[in-house]
Amino acid sequence: MRPQGPVMRLNSCHNFHDFRRMAKSRLPGPIFDYIDGGADDEDTYRRNTTAFDACDLIPNVLRGVGDIDMSVTVMGQKLAMPVYCSPTALQRLFHHRGERAVAAAAGKFGTMFGVSSLGTVSLEEARRLSGGPQVYQFYFHKDRGLNRAMMARAKEAGIQVMMLTVDSITGGNRERDKRTGFSIPFRLTLGGMMQFALKPTWAINYAIHESFKLPQLDGHVDMGGGALSISRYFTEMLDPSMSWDDVAAMVREWGGQFCLKGVMSVEDAKRAVEIGCTGIILSNHGGRQLDGSRTAFDQLAEIVDAVGDRIDVIMDGGVQRGTHVLKALSVGAKAVGLGRYYLFPLAAAGQEGVERALELMRTEIERDMRLMGCASIDQLSRQNLRFS
Repeated sequence: MRPQGPVMRLNSCHNFHDFRRMAKSRLPGPIFDYIDGGADDEDTYRRNTTAFDACDLIPNVLRGVGDIDMSVTVMGQKLAMPVYCSPTALQRLFHHRGERAVAAAAGKFGTMFGVSSLGTVSLEEARRLSGGPQVYQFYFHKDRGLNRAMMARAKEAGIQVMMLTVDSITGGNRERDKRTGFSIPFRLTLGGMMQFALKPTWAINYAIHESFKLPQLDGHVDMGGGALSISRYFTEMLDPSMSWDDVAAMVREWGGQFCLKGVMSVEDAKRAVEIGCTGIILSNHGGRQLDGSRTAFDQLAEIVDAVGDRIDVIMDGGVQRGTHVLKALSVGAKAVGLGRYYLFPLAAAGQEGVERALELMRTEIERDMRLMGCASIDQLSRQNLRFS
């Protein structure tokens, strides 16, 4: 029988901030800061959420709203709700079930999830755990053979969408991690080690379950028993000379749904259309790369107007509420990616935490659609919005 303590505490979690507090109480400081932190002064990280404050919803009444249909189709995939669990790295550090928990929860809610190249569960195992659509998020490596092998493996595993991250040809300046010495493997400062000592439950769970690994890179990268740090991966393995021609070749080779994550300009959105991409994700990597960059929500209308009739435009960054989702959909996004919104619940309580977070989001979206007078997502439009 599962222990009831964490489940009971989950009942007291009603929003993003509750999950964040619960995760902070469970995780060693360096790992919490890895999830919670951004680049430089973290201005973009904070603005990702506050950007929604400049947009007001204008509800309509007496619209005879009965049943609510919040399903969407994005990059050929039918989702039961207009949000999905965006791929993120190193989930095994946050909870011992890692991507397994996320895959199972997303499948239960009929939505999409993704596995990262830096994921700690193989994309094949994650594929078996969820009946929902799955994306594979990968980086462009100097080793072109590795790139081709990753795509071939994803195709054999039945991955529906390839997602190439294009805003991370080098790692961002994440100063919280520098202060604690967070890296893979751990090379903690004295202060960082003391914070691990204060959370023995996490350490016990980490020790008694399977060893940490990055299955997507097995056989292609000599991890040296885990000795290749994440910072070295970005500086030594990834190719900063990646060009549009390189990506166009990958799109042709994949021959299916292919999206670019990290597009932020109209010019780049148009290029993505030209090379045959079927989706773009407006994202500043959760404020973890280029501090001072514009938010995805602020760029959304301009890019939807430019290419929204030719490619599926998605966005992520700072989403904490159902109303944030409705604002993005009203501007023209086809779906919205969640990151920290499900990572903190994962850290707090594993699969049960992710399910609780997705249930709260689904409930908020349904309630807010009723209050907006919209029975389906396609009834949302910019007529329902005012920008200050």
